[in-house]
Amino acid sequence: MILTELRTTTREFAQATGWEPKPEGLCRGEICVPAPGAVNADGSLDVAIAAARLGMPLVEDADHGVWSLGPATLSGKSLNTAVAADPELMNFDGSPFRLSSLRGKKVILVAWSSY
Repeated sequence: MILTELRTTTREFAQATGWEPKPEGLCRGEICVPAPGAVNADGSLDVAIAAARLGMPLVEDADHGVWSLGPATLSGKSLNTAVAADPELMNFDGSPFRLSSLRGKKVILVAWSSY
């Protein structure tokens, strides 16, 4: 969900995320998560509070004046970096080799397993 401010209508939030604000909290089907303060007196929804309660990543692009709301995780775990791991592998002669040594070059990674 792309936003220009951190307030939206409950209807728009429900349509975009599948989480419907109800008196018992934010609900998707039979699952409800308590979210005190998420729904304001004027009926608008505070996206930052809802995102925190549902474990949704919320990222701001200040240069463009927009916010991006990712999917709910309920575990609170989300990808917050795009940095890949840098494993150390052994090359054919047995010496250590790091993938980062190929930075800036095109690389194809092939994996094989007998099962």
